[in-house]
Amino acid sequence: MLKKGAVPALFEWNNYSLPPPRPAVWERRKRPPPEDSEEEDNTTASVDTHKDHDYAASPDPAVVDSVLEENNNLREEVRQLREQVESLTLRQRFGIHRFASSDKDIRFFTRFASYDLLMHFWGMIEPSLPSMVSVRQGQRGTALDSTPSTCTLQPIDEFFMFLNYLALGSKQRDLADRYGVHQSTVSRIITTWSNFLFTVLGSIRIWIPEEHIRKHLPADFKHYPDTTVILDCTELRCQCPSSPLLQSEVFSSYKSHCTLKGLIGIAPHGAVTFISGLYAGSISDKQITRESGLITLLKPGMAVMVDRGFLIDDIVPCKVYRPAFLSGRSQMSAEDVRETQDIARLRVHVERLIRRVKEHKLLDSEIPLGVFGIINQLFTVACLLTNYENGPLVKAWAKKPDI
Repeated sequence: MLKKGAVPALFEWNNYSLPPPRPAVWERRKRPPPEDSEEEDNTTASVDTHKDHDYAASPDPAVVDSVLEENNNLREEVRQLREQVESLTLRQRFGIHRFASSDKDIRFFTRFASYDLLMHFWGMIEPSLPSMVSVRQGQRGTALDSTPSTCTLQPIDEFFMFLNYLALGSKQRDLADRYGVHQSTVSRIITTWSNFLFTVLGSIRIWIPEEHIRKHLPADFKHYPDTTVILDCTELRCQCPSSPLLQSEVFSSYKSHCTLKGLIGIAPHGAVTFISGLYAGSISDKQITRESGLITLLKPGMAVMVDRGFLIDDIVPCKVYRPAFLSGRSQMSAEDVRETQDIARLRVHVERLIRRVKEHKLLDSEIPLGVFGIINQLFTVACLLTNYENGPLVKAWAKKPDI
């Protein structure tokens, strides 16, 4: 009886046989025959060894010295290999130590002229690091907690990251990938360091007394010896807000774009001595001078040097040097032309300083709305850093011993 679906396979013409089954893998593998003599010799030697071994016997001193020397050599080799691995990892990791040997790279990534200059600045702010309050500590209300941070980056690498963000205008996602941290960590580091540097550098008095300015007055200002500060405004392009009311406030007719406007003042020898907060781009130069608090620093014996658009004669208590207007005349006098040229030649230094500030690419690109919470700190820190990053605005002034 055949099962349903079965097909006969054995017939008289095929000898009623099936092919033999294929042997398994273990059966197909050839193995050498056991060597009884070697096994017996090994067994005998093992027995003899166990019989001859004396655990109570003291080792030979020469053997001990040889083993100790070998261990010391291995330890030294391990230490050297570990140092090489750490050095290689340090060179591959993105951080300040990777570019320590190249002043050109330091200039590109931080705007500091050299590594030594950057380290000198780091030595100045490092003692204040214990008083730094991170964003996370501020949110938790644990500003006085001395618990170390769980961030994997060293403080100097966090500082280097902040300088990358300011100098290159790098995106936070790009910095997170470079430094191997989460994007939210990058955001917290940037906010923490912007507030920290704003506090530390802002605590240093930058307004120079009148007598010190006259003592170090460059020879180019001999016709304007009472000049205390050179003023100019700068505008930062920003992302347009969605609200029509806010758009009208930040829209600048001069730039034909939404901007934030700030006032910068420098001493005649080129140091930044005044920085205002940022205002909406529609504000006038006169209004920003009034609201910035600069007027309280000026005295009757001083003088300010401004551009032609600064009509501040009626709000400041001192003299104002400004290029002459035609004032309805068809042609300016020769004296007015010479004065205009002299003032323009001296006032150009504040424009060079503003150019240095905008070499921090974050301020030279369109500022996103998400940065508005710390943009005042970033702008102030960028302006103050120009006093530490570079040499004098005019190289000839540095050659004079009294400058």
